[in-house]
Amino acid sequence: MDYLSPRQNQILAIAREQGRVDVEDLSRSFEVSPQTIRKDLNDLCERQLLQRIHGGAIVGSGIENVSYEARRLLAPDSKKVIGIRAAQLIPDNSSMLINIGTTTEQVAHALKDHHGLLVITNNVNAVHIMKNFMGIELIIAGGLVRRSDGGIIGVAAVDFINQFKVDYAVIGVSAIDEDGSLLDYDYREVRVAQAIIENARQVILVADLMKLERNAPVRIGHISQIDTVVTDGEFPQKLKAICKENGVKIVIARN
Repeated sequence: MDYLSPRQNQILAIAREQGRVDVEDLSRSFEVSPQTIRKDLNDLCERQLLQRIHGGAIVGSGIENVSYEARRLLAPDSKKVIGIRAAQLIPDNSSMLINIGTTTEQVAHALKDHHGLLVITNNVNAVHIMKNFMGIELIIAGGLVRRSDGGIIGVAAVDFINQFKVDYAVIGVSAIDEDGSLLDYDYREVRVAQAIIENARQVILVADLMKLERNAPVRIGHISQIDTVVTDGEFPQKLKAICKENGVKIVIARN
């Protein structure tokens, strides 16, 4: 394998620090043409060091996720408005499950003024966010804490969640395939997400459009199992048709 050029090494370092890189920004920064940057990105993606998205690239191949801190930097404004809109769908005096994810964290932030909520989660970050919200009673799942993101995973977490039947579930995923498959990277987290879906009367998926540009190897389920998707823009026609056929409501969150 050929070595990376100095510029490619710098691009990779920027991507690892920021979570993503943009063709136009890199073109200006390195004072080269966008076409040259695209060639660099394509080369890095062929080596599975980056993953192409519209206008740039992100860290993470199809088998390895972007680091949790880097994911917080990906589409932060979209995730915030999605979180606010999803929280508006949760009424006071209800129960809910919420899984790990940087977008579900934004839902947790937006629940601050709710009252009479019972929230069960495998998300240590969500617990930290909501622990002082007076209107929320928090229950955290037991099990193995994944150091990379504070998710509680494994058989013990699944067994714990299976004790409940809640009004709502709010879930995030790593990727959405064009056929409607919901995907993630860690099969242990997938088991937890599946249990959350199965034990909720209404399931809300929170996902920005970048999830359509990514891929991941482990199948959580299918978008037909979701009641409502809260996203930040229009789905492609094929995915919209799948949602319509299966009665899945698409809610577009806007600033």
